[in-house]
Parts: sequence; structure tokens; C-alpha cells
Amino acid sequence: MRSGPEPPLPTLDELGRDLLDLPRCRVAVSLGTPFALAGAYFGFALTGWWPVAVGCVVALSFVTYGSVSHDLVHRTLRLPKRWNEFFLTAIELLMLRSGRAYRLAHLNHHARYPALLHDDPEAAAAHAGPLAALASGPLFFFRLWWWACRRYPAHRTRLWLEGVGIASLIGAAVFIAVYGHSVVPLVYVGLVYTGTWIVPFATAHVPHTPDGTGPLSQTRRFRGRIARLVALDHLYHLEHHLYPRVPHHRWPELARRLDPFLDDRGVRVIRLWW
Repeated sequence: MRSGPEPPLPTLDELGRDLLDLPRCRVAVSLGTPFALAGAYFGFALTGWWPVAVGCVVALSFVTYGSVSHDLVHRTLRLPKRWNEFFLTAIELLMLRSGRAYRLAHLNHHARYPALLHDDPEAAAAHAGPLAALASGPLFFFRLWWWACRRYPAHRTRLWLEGVGIASLIGAAVFIAVYGHSVVPLVYVGLVYTGTWIVPFATAHVPHTPDGTGPLSQTRRFRGRIARLVALDHLYHLEHHLYPRVPHHRWPELARRLDPFLDDRGVRVIRLWW
């Protein structure tokens, strides 16, 4: 990457404000998919199709935190505020997580990374080794929730309500299993919980480079067909940090339009084979 002061980024007007636009049908599909996958898990599990049921939860894990929930955190789906908060809360509850804690922690990350490590819990794994990043997974979302409770007193009531809701859902799943009705809800809880362990490694440790000297070098630039396939087109963390108003559906096009600028600045490309 070239030395010297970084030039101004292209504006959204220069890149094209159509990057902010999504058809209503695509927004509707994005919002409905998490609920469809959760329902499909229970449908398949109750009829004994366990491999398909597990696959539904894996897909649910992917389309929530890094996709539709992420868009709701940044309000890139352009929903009315009330509906945006409703869907963020409901979708994150499907994954036994606090939507309010996610929003507070993630927007804080965008405001403070990489300068304030002590007050950016979402990116803590970026400053650690790979094993430490993986080890932080089991308690990652509880730490975000607890940090938000301490950091934002004005939101504590909402955070505690969401926490009680999560505990109630887990308690109900345990009750149903213990009293012999069905293990399906408890297995769902276990799958959802273990599926979150990879989050700090995949979303903080891998894409971030906190020792970088500026915005173009503090997150990695991934490209390549294999990388796109592995990440299901969610490998554009650098582009997201530079333009957080762009919904995840438009990240590949954002990257394509931004590539000439990044190439001119000598931003390193990381490829998986080709």
C-alpha cells in the first residue's frame, strides 16, 4: 500500500446512490427468511428429518448476525424506525440474542475501532490470536449484552427485558425436554448457542487489522471466486467499514465500483486460491 496521507474516499454520489436501493420484494424476502428457517427447523425436526433441520439452523445463523440483522442495525433496509426495531428484536431473539445489545455494540464498534480497544468489545478478538478469538466465542454475546447494560443506562430496561425473554425461551425448552414432551426445542437452543461460537473469530479476528495506519488498511480486502463462495458473498468487510449505509445485498457491486480506487492506492488483495 502506498505511503503518505490517504486521499478522500469516493463519495456515494460518485459511486452511485443506487447502491442504497433495494426492491421491496428483496427486503420482504430478507425479513421473512429467518422466520421461515426457524419454522422449517421445527417442522423437519418434529418429523425426524434431523440433517435438514440442523442445516436450517446453520443457514439461520448465517442470515441473521452478518446479514439481515446487520442491515437492521444500520437501518439500511429503510424501514420505519418502529418496524426496524421490531424486526431486529424478533430476529435476534430467534437466535437467543439481544437485538438492542447488538445495535449498541456494533455502532460503537464503527465509532471507536481501532483506537479504543478497552471500549470496543465487538472487536476484541481482532486484537487477539486465533485461539483466543475462538475461545471468546461461548460467552461473546453475553459479554456484549452485559457491556451494553453497563455502558448505556438509558437502554437498561429494554436490555433486561430482552435478557428475560431469552432466559424464558431457554427455560421453556428445558421444561419441555425434562417433562418428556420433546427435545426438539432444547436441541434448537443447543444448535443456536454453539453456532454463535465462531462469530468473534469470523467477524472480528479474520477481517480486521487493527495495526493498520488508516481506514484502507485496518480491515482486509478479500477477493476471488473461492472466497466469495466460502463467505456466500459476505467477504466485503473493508467496503462495509468505508460505506456502512450500503445494505449487504449490494456489497459485491460496491466492491466492484470501488476496486479502481483501492487498486490505485495499492490496497492489498487477499485471495483464496483464485
